[in-house]
Amino acid sequence: MTTLASSTPAARGASDTRAVAYWLLFCAAMVFAMAVIGAITRLTESGLSMVEWEPLIGAIPPLNEAEWQRVFDLYRQTPEYRLKNFGMDLAGFKEIFFWEWFHRLWGRLIGLVFALPLIWFWLSGRLARARVAAPGLGWKLIGLFFLGAAQGALGWYMVMSGLVDRPSVSHYRLAAHLGLACLIYVLLLWLAVDLLRPAAAGERERGAARGLLVHAWITVAMVSITMVWGAFVAGLDAGVVYNTFPLMDGRFLPPESWTLNPWWLNALDNTALVQFMHRWLAVSTALVAIALSFRGFRPGAPESLRKIAGALGVMVVVQVLLGVSTLLLAVPVPLGAAHQAGALAVLGLAVLMVREAKR
Repeated sequence: MTTLASSTPAARGASDTRAVAYWLLFCAAMVFAMAVIGAITRLTESGLSMVEWEPLIGAIPPLNEAEWQRVFDLYRQTPEYRLKNFGMDLAGFKEIFFWEWFHRLWGRLIGLVFALPLIWFWLSGRLARARVAAPGLGWKLIGLFFLGAAQGALGWYMVMSGLVDRPSVSHYRLAAHLGLACLIYVLLLWLAVDLLRPAAAGERERGAARGLLVHAWITVAMVSITMVWGAFVAGLDAGVVYNTFPLMDGRFLPPESWTLNPWWLNALDNTALVQFMHRWLAVSTALVAIALSFRGFRPGAPESLRKIAGALGVMVVVQVLLGVSTLLLAVPVPLGAAHQAGALAVLGLAVLMVREAKR
């Protein structure tokens, strides 16, 4: 009887739906790791070590001394070498080369892990059976594939900004690169949860759930905006100055926060004001997220919502502690990478709160 039951169309559809969902969760985890690797690449100032973009053969690192010398000679023509790393030897170059190479390799692996199973799910009919739980799933996955390709191109566009006349990448392009990575991560997570926990027919938000849903969306928006200003901080190296908290070198707002014209440019390009905005956006976001956590953890709430709300509250506290510690210690690489991971974790949990509120 068990064998017969497991071979029914409904059972096969449920099994295929779970398989597709677990694959999407694995891809989301890889994107999460990619963002952390990207943070390490940025913190170790490795991002401009590879001055060639070879989407296919670029996965292979230099295999002999002659090839190492060739890529090192290319790097020595860049503004970063001339203005920041002049005199670096080949051994030092190999150290910074590793993280950028690994970052790009991981991106290629994500592409393969996404594309090859997608083709197999499609050709085997498993995707068609999974689409019952998520209408339009096929087109959504194709869209995600093209977003991933766009992310690779955007990454190279970002690197190009540091190869012409400046020894660092544009913080605007860095923020766009991180933002697109976060969008892909969130969409993968959302699709996976939709497959694992499809909404019941005719399900609607009503009553208090509407308020919870709005609160959850506001939290997602605030986390996203805070992460954008965090990318500005990273791109401007603003985390290595004003390493005190809550005051900035004894002042709430340093007077040099308004030295650029027009005035609004200070919020985007002025190191002092960019850091000020990131730290107080983070505090405001933490308060809103903790309020959401308490709201979702209230007595009588569904158990699934209570678990996510509890995890969100804990993660927000951890993230605040990571952020303050990273600032006070002038952004050591391990703490900076952990802070990036914490931001992604908070974003993912806030998105799951949205999903649960919609139920």
